[in-house]
Amino acid sequence: MTSAQPSSGSGRPDGAPPDPMAHGPFAAIRRALPAGEVIRFLMVGVSNTLFSLAFYSACVVLYSHLFPHYGKPLIADIASITAKPICISVAFLCYKHFVFRTYGNYLKEWLRCFAVYGVSTPAELIILPIVTSIFLHIARLHVLAPFLAGVVNSLLIAIYSYFAHKKFSFRR
Repeated sequence: MTSAQPSSGSGRPDGAPPDPMAHGPFAAIRRALPAGEVIRFLMVGVSNTLFSLAFYSACVVLYSHLFPHYGKPLIADIASITAKPICISVAFLCYKHFVFRTYGNYLKEWLRCFAVYGVSTPAELIILPIVTSIFLHIARLHVLAPFLAGVVNSLLIAIYSYFAHKKFSFRR
């Protein structure tokens, strides 16, 4: 390995494994999550989530105007399906270069990234209309229902995606 490429165990702030002797109520979590990598994942995750929610919301607004006769749960699904490929590609580039810091393998890792999110897509297509319907029953949240459902969905997917990307998409 050349000096231009960091090794996979390049110091604790860059994602090296945490202290295997960690103890306490959250020791198992600390042993499983390299500190620097998790912080970078959370930073990128927040920005990607904001981008994804903004793009999804723009699609919801667009499709609500284009197809006013469709129900909000269907609009939420159509907006999600439209936004997903673009948002996954943006997330892939951020994860690759900033979080997991891998080199080469663009197509392979991009396809793996799509596979990770592809596995979650059926769950999203169930979660979004159900949560949208729940928010529709809360009178004050009627207009915001698909947007709030997108936030709930994003939180659930973020937890799943860290482990899936670490162990599959960008494994070293």
